[in-house]
Amino acid sequence: MEFSCSYGKQIALSPAMIFTTIRMKVFPDKRKELFQTLTSLVKSIRAQKGCSRCEFCVSAEDQNEFCLLGEWENREDLDTHLGSELFKVLLGAMSLLKNPHEMNLYTDVSKTESPELSETLATS
Repeated sequence: MEFSCSYGKQIALSPAMIFTTIRMKVFPDKRKELFQTLTSLVKSIRAQKGCSRCEFCVSAEDQNEFCLLGEWENREDLDTHLGSELFKVLLGAMSLLKNPHEMNLYTDVSKTESPELSETLATS
């Protein structure tokens, strides 16, 4: 599944960094409402302590599939976010979903790349 996103600031990866993904599939007639809600929440999430990046993406294959990507400096800041009023608003918006959301946390992200990819990126 491909998602189109706009990416913000560049950050250095840290071993303690936590990556989050929240995948959602919305009812077609609720798409606009959820899209507007998520768009308005992203800026506030980015301002939370420890949030290095938060991106709202729409599937290139299915306009009713959304993904919220996050990068957090540490677990304490992520836990604070998960207990925040802002996250409660996000969970409330999940009532518009066709299927339950899927949330994943990644805490041990190893650097894996192929030499071909490195060469391609270096010459781009």
